[in-house]
Amino acid sequence: LLFFFFFSDWITRALIFLVVSCPCALVISVPLSFFGGIGAASREGILIKGSNYFEALSKVRTVVFDKTGTLTKGNFAVTAIHPEEVSESELLDIAAAAESFSHHPIAESIISAHGKHIDKSRFGEVSEIPGLGVKAVIDGKTVFVGNSALMANSGAAWRDCEVIGTTVHVAVEDQYMGHIVISDEIKPDAKIAIAKLSAHDGTKIVMLTGDMKKVSEAVAGELSIDEVYSELLPDEKVAAIEKLLSEKPEKSTLAFVGDGINDAPVLSRADVGIAMGALGSDAAIEAADIVLMDDKPSKIARAVEISRKTMLLARENIVFSLSVKALVLVLGALGLANIWLAVFADVGVTVIAVLNSMRSLIVKRTSA
Repeated sequence: LLFFFFFSDWITRALIFLVVSCPCALVISVPLSFFGGIGAASREGILIKGSNYFEALSKVRTVVFDKTGTLTKGNFAVTAIHPEEVSESELLDIAAAAESFSHHPIAESIISAHGKHIDKSRFGEVSEIPGLGVKAVIDGKTVFVGNSALMANSGAAWRDCEVIGTTVHVAVEDQYMGHIVISDEIKPDAKIAIAKLSAHDGTKIVMLTGDMKKVSEAVAGELSIDEVYSELLPDEKVAAIEKLLSEKPEKSTLAFVGDGINDAPVLSRADVGIAMGALGSDAAIEAADIVLMDDKPSKIARAVEISRKTMLLARENIVFSLSVKALVLVLGALGLANIWLAVFADVGVTVIAVLNSMRSLIVKRTSA
C-alpha cells in the first residue's frame, strides 16, 4: 500500500502513456481511407488492383498514351484504295486474304471492306509480324501487307500517300501493288481527358504509336498533346518509356495508358499501367495496375482526383492522430492530463479519424 501511495502519480502517468500510445487510430483509419478510395473509384468504373497504386497515381506528372483504341475508337474503315499494278478490287482482295488470319482492328476493317468469301485453301504459311504487318504465302507467292518498314524489308519500291490516315501497303514478292488508307475516329472525350490531365500541375502528355508520323501528328495537334513518338515497334515503345522515365520530374511518377497486346511490356514497365477494360486485350488488362471498365480516357483524370483525395485524407489522419497523441503524452508526462483525456486521445481520435476516412467514399459524380 505504501508503494502505491508514494508512486500512484507515476503509475497513473505510465497508464496514460500506455493508453495514448495505442496505434488504433492509424492502424484503422489509414487502410480505411484506401479502402474507401478503391470503392469510390470502382463506382466510377475504375478498377484499381491495390492500394499501393493510389500513392503512385497521386504523384503522376507524365501521362503516356497509346493511340489506337485508347485515344481513338479503334473502329477503322477503308477510306481510300490506291492500286499500282492491279485494279482496286484485286488490291483489296490480296490485302483481305493476307489479313484474314489477323484479329487486329486494321485487318478487320480491310476484311469488312472486302466483304467477299476468302478461299483459305490458297494459303501457305502465314505469319503476323508485330509492329510491321502480315507475311503470307498465297497461291505460291509471298505477300506482304503492312507498313513502310515491312515494305523496306520486302524490297518493294513503295510510295507514300498524301491522304491522312493509316496507310497499309501491299506487295507481292518484291513488286509493289499499291496501298489502302484506313482512318480512325478520335474518342469524344479524349480532348476532355487531355485538358483535365494537363490542368493537374502541368502534367506532361505524351503519345506513343506505331502509326505514320503525319497521322500521329494530326491526332496530337487536335488533342493538344505535348510530345509524340511515331512509327514505333513494340520494343521501341519500351525504349521510349525508359527515356521518359529518366526525364520525369523528381519524386513524380509516369503512367502509361494502352489497350493492345503489344502494350503489355510498356504497361509493366511504367510506374502506373492503365488498360482499357472493354476493348483491351487480356494481356494488357493482366499487365496493368488500373483498368478503365468503360474505355473512357477522361476516367484517368478522375482516377487521379480520387487518388489525391485519398492520399490527402490518409495524411490528415496521420497528422491529426500523431499531433493529439503527442500533445496528450506531453501533458501526461507533466502530470496535467488524466486517464479520461488519454482515453480520448486513443478511442476519441480513432473515431474521428475513421469518420474522416469515410469521406473517401464520397465523390462528386461527373457526367463524363
